[in-house]
This record gives sequence, C-alpha cells and structure tokens, in this order.
Amino acid sequence: MTIIVKVGEAETHFSDLLARVETGEEFIIARDDVPIAKLTRIERANDLAAVLADARAARTRANFITRDEILEWRRAGVRDA
Repeated sequence: MTIIVKVGEAETHFSDLLARVETGEEFIIARDDVPIAKLTRIERANDLAAVLADARAARTRANFITRDEILEWRRAGVRDA
C-alpha cells in the first residue's frame, strides 16, 4: 500500500520515512494534493538485509491467527486458509 505524505511532513519525518521504506513501504510525496515524488526502496539482488526486511514487513502486515482458529479449521476439515 502506498501512503501519501505532504512535503512538510516528509521533511519533518524523513528519517522515519526512510526506515519504513527499508521495510518495504512506499510513499508518494505531494505538494498540496499534487503528487510530485515517490519514495521507494531500491531492490538489490541477493541482498540478505533486503530479504529479511521484506520478511519482517510481511509479518507485520499478516493477520494474526489464534490457536483456536487453527483447531476449528482442523475440525471443519479446512486445508488452505
């Protein structure tokens, strides 16, 4: 999901935005309501840090599943959830 950020907010929170970009988030920087730039991670092949960052970002976006839900699916015969 791409997040729109105003120029002033981007200036104030630039370090935080960069940290979030490293985890895979993308930002559109806008002046008023007009998009002017995109802040995104530069992908590198075989970069272990990038792979770990992608995995961590995916984990934070994933829905938490409880033990009870898994047991209920098992009782109901659900294989893929």
